[in-house]
Amino acid sequence: MTMRTRTLGTTGPQVSALGLGCMGMSALYGEADRAESVATIHAALEAGVTLLDTGDFYGMGHNEMLIGEALRAAPAARREQALVSVKFGALRDPDGGWSGYDGRPAAVQNFAAYSLQRLGVDHIDVYRIARLDPDVPIEETVGAIAELVEKGYVRHIGLSEVGAETIRRAAATAPVSDLQIEYSLISRGIEEEILPTTRELGIGITAYGVLSRGLISGHFTADRQLGAGDFRAMSPRFQGDNLRHNLNLVEALRKIAEQKGVSVAQIAIAWVLSRGEDIVPLVGARRRDRLTEALGALDVTLEAADLTAIEEAVPPGAAAGDRYPAAQMAHLES
Repeated sequence: MTMRTRTLGTTGPQVSALGLGCMGMSALYGEADRAESVATIHAALEAGVTLLDTGDFYGMGHNEMLIGEALRAAPAARREQALVSVKFGALRDPDGGWSGYDGRPAAVQNFAAYSLQRLGVDHIDVYRIARLDPDVPIEETVGAIAELVEKGYVRHIGLSEVGAETIRRAAATAPVSDLQIEYSLISRGIEEEILPTTRELGIGITAYGVLSRGLISGHFTADRQLGAGDFRAMSPRFQGDNLRHNLNLVEALRKIAEQKGVSVAQIAIAWVLSRGEDIVPLVGARRRDRLTEALGALDVTLEAADLTAIEEAVPPGAAAGDRYPAAQMAHLES
């Protein structure tokens, strides 16, 4: 495996072709082993992964502290290569509930101060509000991040899960490096309007959910029992007939993967990689074996015939169910 690099848009940093999404090490997908999580981050850095993605609300700060611990224990050269992307703005309560988003300039400064402390760093490489605050113009939120850039606390401005109009308004306020948004074989909503907009403006894409929370990893089964704290227990795509339909798509994809001598996860990640040099997939590996499998996607070459077969097996719009429950879909512009 040879780690390639890509650039987050025209204003962002050069990063590894795959990034590591660390959310599952702290929240929303059941229990995770802390020692294995740290070992997985170290293995990713050793393999040449440079982009680590987190959110200050993942485990109410747990994920940032976990990454901080991993970076402190990493060799100096590996620690220095790490670029940390942080989402902020989600409001939580002690019971783990969600109560909206706060994009006010004063809140941006406050969130950043706490993130810098938890991560144990003097700057955040990419900073972005997790979802648009409907009560605060995006210009004000992005303007506040731009002030943090001027002060040296943030290097690059990002966006997350916003539509084309908001992207344009944000980019007119300050240079935006990338948009983080869900993109996978079964989540292709960005292709119609959002992706053309980011490409027009020179903004990169950090693609999360490339395995659709494990749904198209090839490892998820219909009889798997999910705990109460697992997001997938409430996700429409993992329910009843929706799940059975979606797993049938996975089996169609598995036939193509077997013909290539690769895993389902590898072919799904390779498909996202094939969509353009301006797209950096985030893999949500929580264990070293899953990380190794994901990194293997870098060695998968998809020929035109392979891409045609994949499109026939999993055409656009083939998935059953929305990607979030209705209440969370209401916060998305895309």
